[in-house]
Amino acid sequence: MTDTADPLAPHFKRVLLKLSGESLGYGDNKLGISLDKTKAIAEQLARVAGRGVQLAVVIGGGNLLRGAQFTAGAETIKPATADYMGMLATVMNGLALQDTLEAMGVETRLQSAVRMETVAEPYIRRRALRHLEKGRIVILAGGTGNPFVTTDTAAALRGTELLADVLLKATKVDGVYNVDPKKNDYAEKFDRLTFDQVIQKQLGVMDIGAFEMCRLAKLPILVFDYKQDAAIEKAIAGQPIGTIVTG
Repeated sequence: MTDTADPLAPHFKRVLLKLSGESLGYGDNKLGISLDKTKAIAEQLARVAGRGVQLAVVIGGGNLLRGAQFTAGAETIKPATADYMGMLATVMNGLALQDTLEAMGVETRLQSAVRMETVAEPYIRRRALRHLEKGRIVILAGGTGNPFVTTDTAAALRGTELLADVLLKATKVDGVYNVDPKKNDYAEKFDRLTFDQVIQKQLGVMDIGAFEMCRLAKLPILVFDYKQDAAIEKAIAGQPIGTIVTG
């Protein structure tokens, strides 16, 4: 899947993209869905799909609600309930992204691990694979359907189930560093790492459960800054962006 005439020709055929809810939000701790940011993300996804990439997207809900905000020092809402509320927020983001993509003429399917057939298909692995093979963008909401695990874990699980070539983790930093680059001006960025190096150096690529799942499945992880121009397209094209973690 290469085209020398197109610098953004895809390097990967099937991709699992992990998008945080913040990528669709306003930022600055303001809750809600920014239509402008959602459209900007959708435009990239539409171009990627147009190049023939089979694309599945796991989406977070932090721009609308985080379960932890209800459990810090509170006893009214139980942690499991708070996590389920967060899962519902991911469905709201999924609906927004789905309609934005379809307004651009891109065929999509929204699947939720939390069953709600009125607005989304239930997540069924074989059905998701069929949608991908037909060129539809599959938006995966509801996390894993279980409390006490993150959407990073959902991304690792779905990427493994759907036989993705790579898991793209879109974040607010441009890769993996030895220390927090926001706190240390001398932070060193890594271009490439192995799974063993991440463990040895105790680097926070993603939560340990998700990371271990990718390591066992030999599913490469690419961590990159989604705010850069055409960042998602460049990542899928195999351009030197972010940090790649492989076996």
